[in-house]
This record gives sequence, C-alpha cells and structure tokens, in this order.
Amino acid sequence: MSWAIRLGQTAITTVLLVVAAIRAAADGVPLAWVLSIALVFTGWYVGGLVLGARTRDPVLATWWLGGLSLIWAGAVAISAEFVWLAFPLWLLAGFVLRLPWAIAFSVTILAVVISAPLLHSGTTSYANVVGPVVGGVFAFGIARGYLELVRDGRERRRLIASLVAAQEETAQLQDELARTQRESGAGMERTRLSRDIHDTVAQSLSSIGMIARGAESASAREMATALGQIVQLAHEGLVDVRRIVNAMAPAELEGSAFGDALRRMLARLEEETGIRTDLHIDEALPAIPMGAEVALLRTVQSALANVRAHAAARRVVVTMTDAGDTVRLDIADDGIGFDATGWDAHAARRTDGTGYGLRAMRARLRELGGDLDIESTPGDGVALSASLPITANGAPR
Repeated sequence: MSWAIRLGQTAITTVLLVVAAIRAAADGVPLAWVLSIALVFTGWYVGGLVLGARTRDPVLATWWLGGLSLIWAGAVAISAEFVWLAFPLWLLAGFVLRLPWAIAFSVTILAVVISAPLLHSGTTSYANVVGPVVGGVFAFGIARGYLELVRDGRERRRLIASLVAAQEETAQLQDELARTQRESGAGMERTRLSRDIHDTVAQSLSSIGMIARGAESASAREMATALGQIVQLAHEGLVDVRRIVNAMAPAELEGSAFGDALRRMLARLEEETGIRTDLHIDEALPAIPMGAEVALLRTVQSALANVRAHAAARRVVVTMTDAGDTVRLDIADDGIGFDATGWDAHAARRTDGTGYGLRAMRARLRELGGDLDIESTPGDGVALSASLPITANGAPR
C-alpha cells in the first residue's frame, strides 16, 4: 500500500477505535477493560504497520491480520460497540489476503458483526444487518479496486519499459543497418570503380603498350602515326580518370547519343588496328536510361579491348536490337576464339589476372537484371550477347 492509503486507513481506524471505546465506556463497560483492549488493538495495529514498512512477506501479513482479528473478537466480546472496527478489518482483508480467502474472512467478520447485538442484548434490527453489509461490501470493494489500479499501474510501467527497450533496440538495429548499408555501398562503389578503371584506363594503357611495341621497328612516318595514337589514348585515359573521380557519366556519352558513341569506338578500332567493323542498331529501339547505357557501353569497350589484345580478328560486328521487354547487344568477331565452356567453368578460380573483363561485364549487367552469354570455340571467333530488361518507358526493371 502507498503511504497515502496507509495514512488514511490509520486515521479511519483511530477514529473508529476512539468512538467504540467512548460508547463502550458509556454503556457501563469498566474503563480499565476498555483502555486495555484499545491499547492492545492499537499496539498490534501499529506494530503491523511498522513491520509492513520493512518487509512485504504475505505470509507474515496474513498472520498479523489473523492476530488483529482475534484481538478485535475479544473486544467485541467485551462490548458490541467495538463492531465499528470491522470496517478497517474489511479494508485490510482486501489488501492482504487472496480473493477467495479475503471473501471468506470478510463473511466471517460480517457474521460476528451481525451476531454481536444478539449476544449482548438479545435483540437486533434491520439497521444492524443492512449497515454492516453495505459497509463491508464498500470497504472490501475499495481495497480490491485499489489493488487492481496498482496492478494496472505496474503493467503500464512494464509496458512502457518494454517499449523504451524496444525503441532502443530499434535504434541500435537502425544504426547497424545504416553501417551495413554504408559498407555495402562502399564495396559496390569499389567494384564499380574497378570495372570502370579496367574498361577505360587499363584498356587505354594496354593499347598504348601494343602501339608502342608495334612501332619499335616502324618507319618515321609510322612512328609519327603511332605517337599520335598514343597521345590520343593517353588524353582519353586522363579524361576517363577525371570522370571516374567525379563519378560522372562516361566521356563517350557526353553530348552525344549512345549510337554515336558506339560508332566512334568502332571507327577508332578500325583506324588503329585495321580490323573492319560494322554496327547495326534497330530503328525501333526504345529509349535507354543512363545507367543501362553506361553498362552497355562498358561492355562494348571491354569486348573491343579483348578483340584488340587477343582475337587476331579481321572483322567485328556490333548489333543492338529490341527484343520486346529487353534490349540486346551482340558483339561478334572472326578471331581465334577460345574454349568458352572451360573458361566459364574455371573463371572463379583464375588467379593470373586474365578473364576479369568478361567477369566484370557479366557482373555489371546482372546488377541491372541482365546477363551476358558467351559463345566461342577455338578457331571460330567469339560471340558475346548482353541483355538488359527494360519497361515501356525505358527504365530498367
């Protein structure tokens, strides 16, 4: 019980004890008996309050209430006026005892209260019956109602504590999710940068090396042409580095259509290597968003770099078609080819640095919901088929 309830109950008990003692003395009960029973009742009651402040043992509280009830029964035996003290007993029963025992205890107290006038005077009245019944129900109801309020308060505090804990856990999970997303984003960005560097700067450096090696025994005119090509490739590589650092679109796409960028790339390959190139673009091809254009452009760049470095081809054909819900990019050459089945089976275990371009192409396309098919046999050229799903408005799925 709270201190306010204890104080109120103590005040009620004190008033009722004083009234009962005065009325008992007025009825002719010896004053010594009245004072003695009043002091014993008061001492036991106060002792219980002190003990209750130090411990909340329900068994001990039950024994204390039983002792107080015996003292009260003795007081009622001395004078029927002490039935007034039944009211605080009903209150205590509602607080201390479990509901079934509290009801049995309260009914017993009510029986004593109703029987007391009959035992002392031999008569009773309706007021002596109805009054105690109403008073007992009222007191018992107050006590049980207060306990329910206390339980509800404890449950609310428990729920609030649970909600606070859940909010703290949610905040921790959100922080963890944000950290994971940052790490995932950083990893994806590193992968993107490695692909862009491979498809642009690394390919430019590879081309520069090939041109430089081919010019070692060339004539002065051929040397001048090779130097011009090297300067051009170095400039383009520098531009690509700046674009990658600034996380911008490929330089090839700036200010021009995707098809024009492909034509320039094929024209440069033909000029620098002598490989004949052909480009076929479906006129009904839908608009392609920037992300898809970048992925397809990088695929062509990497494929042409492989043709330049490894294929020994005489012709390259690039075809873009509208396949309904997908856009399809095919790159075919008539070079020496390779074992595509063996490469695909062992690609994940290659540690010599080769094959990265094909793996990067496929990974880039799969991130956008597409894929890369590779068809090749030794001596029969290579055919790459890149596909990306698109919707009606041109956005990737």
